Amino acid sequence: MEANIRESTATRATPAKTLAEPTAQAVVLPNGPVKTGRQWLVILALILSDIFLASLFWGGAFYFQGIWGQQGLLLTGATITYVAGSTVVWIGMRALLGLYPGYGLGPVEELRRQTYATLATLTITVIFAFGLQGGDQLSRLLVAFNFLECLLLAPLGRHFVKGGLAKIGRWGKPVVILGAGQAGQHLLRTLDKEWGLGFKPFSVSDFRLSPRGGVLEGVRHEESVADELRLATKQKVDTIVFAMPNVRRKYVARFVRMASYHFRHILVVPNLTGITTSIVFGRDLAGTFAVEIRYNLLNPWALAGKRILDLLAATVGGLLIGPILLVIAMLIKLDSSGLVFYKHMRLGAEGSHFDCWKFRTMHHNASDLLTELLEKDPSLRQKWEKDQKLREDPRITRIGRFLRKTSLDELPQLWNVLRGEMSLVGPRPIVDEEISKYRDSYELYKRVGPGMTGLWQVSGRSETSYQERVELDAYYVRNWSVWLDLIILARTIKTLSSRMGAY
Repeated sequence: MEANIRESTATRATPAKTLAEPTAQAVVLPNGPVKTGRQWLVILALILSDIFLASLFWGGAFYFQGIWGQQGLLLTGATITYVAGSTVVWIGMRALLGLYPGYGLGPVEELRRQTYATLATLTITVIFAFGLQGGDQLSRLLVAFNFLECLLLAPLGRHFVKGGLAKIGRWGKPVVILGAGQAGQHLLRTLDKEWGLGFKPFSVSDFRLSPRGGVLEGVRHEESVADELRLATKQKVDTIVFAMPNVRRKYVARFVRMASYHFRHILVVPNLTGITTSIVFGRDLAGTFAVEIRYNLLNPWALAGKRILDLLAATVGGLLIGPILLVIAMLIKLDSSGLVFYKHMRLGAEGSHFDCWKFRTMHHNASDLLTELLEKDPSLRQKWEKDQKLREDPRITRIGRFLRKTSLDELPQLWNVLRGEMSLVGPRPIVDEEISKYRDSYELYKRVGPGMTGLWQVSGRSETSYQERVELDAYYVRNWSVWLDLIILARTIKTLSSRMGAY
C-alpha cells in the first residue's frame, strides 16, 4: 500500500507518516502489506492449526497415559468418536468466544477466552462421556492429560500461528482512525507495538484543525470526513476507531452517526485516562449508558488465586533450580570477597518494610565506591538522581554483571514470595526515598506487594525512564488480574532470553 496524503480537496501532497500537518487530512500508512481480501484464509488457517494442535494434544495424552496410567488402552472406534467430538466442541467454543480471527482482543482477554473455551469443552466432554457410559474408552487420566496440554500449550501455539500469518502479511485487518491530537498519535503507536491486536491503520486523520483553522467547524470539514468514510468503504474497511476523547460529544456523535452507514464495527475511545484501561464493561441502565469499572484487588477470591499461584510456583521452582543456586553461590565466592547474599530494605504492601534478598552482584564496599564516583562526576550524579541506575556501574563484579543481565541475581527473592512479602508478578520494589517520585501513584502502589517481575521488566527494563516505570506500576495495579500475571510471566521468559534492557 503506497503512503500518501489525501486532503479534502482530493489533491496529492508529500508522503508523510505523522499527524502533525496543520490541516484536516488522512494519512494512508505503509504499515506493511495488509491483504484486506480473503480474510477467510486467516480464519481457516487458525481453525486448521487448532485441529492440528488438538490431534497432537490427544496423541500426547495417549502417550503419557501409557507411561503413567492404564496400559493397553486401544484406539477403538468409540474412542475416536469421543476424541473427534471433543475437538469439534473445542473449535466451536473458541468460535463462539470470538477467537476466529479474534482481531482487537488484547493478550489478557485472549488468554481468558481461550481458557474459558478449554474449561467449557472439558465439562461438555466429561458429561457426554459418562452420560453415554464411555468411561472405558475415555479414562479420567487421558482427559486430564489432554486438557492440561490445551490449557498450557494452546495459547503458545496460537501466538506462533499469528506470528507466522503476520510475517506473510495475512494477520490483521485495516482500520480507519479518526483522532484528535495526541490521542490519535498514541493509538497509532500502540497499534504498531501491539501487533497481536490485528488492527492495521489504513488511514489516520487528525481533525483537531479544519481547513479554515477552526476546531471541527464548517460544512466543508464535514464533507472531508464523509469523503474519507466513502474511501474506506470502497476499500472494504469495516472498522473505524474514534480516538477523540477530549472533543465535544456533539461532534463525536455526528461522526459516529455518519460512520454507522459505512462501518460494521465502530470503536469510541472514552475519556477515562488515569481511571482504568482494560477491566471495564458496558452497562445499559434502562436506556442510560454506563461503564462499570472493576478492581480485582478488592476481590478476595482473585487475591487467593494470586497467592496460590505464587506458592505453587515458588515451591516447585525453588526445588527445580536448587542446584543452579548452589553453583551461583560458589561463583560469587570465587569472584570477589564478601557475602553470597545481599539484602536491602524495600517497601511492601500497605507501606510495610521487608528485607528483599538477592545474590550479591557488587563489591563489598559498593556504597563508598558510589559516593566517590558521584562526587567526581556531576553528570553521573544527575543520571543517578534521575533513574537510580548507572549503565556502566563500576561497583558491579564480573559475575555480578552476568547475573544482572540474566536476572539470575533475583532468584533468592523466591524466599520473599514464600513468606508473602513479594509476589511473582507485581510493581517494582522501591525504597523510601522513591516515594516522592511516585507522588499520587504511591497510593496505588501500596495496594499490592512488589514482584520479582512486572510490566516494567517486560517493557524495556532499564531502558525505560523512571516516569515510565511509575506509569507501568500504576497501570498494573489498576488492571490487575490473574490473566495479566500469566501474560507477564510468559513475556518475562522472552525478555530474559533476549536480555533486552538489562544492565
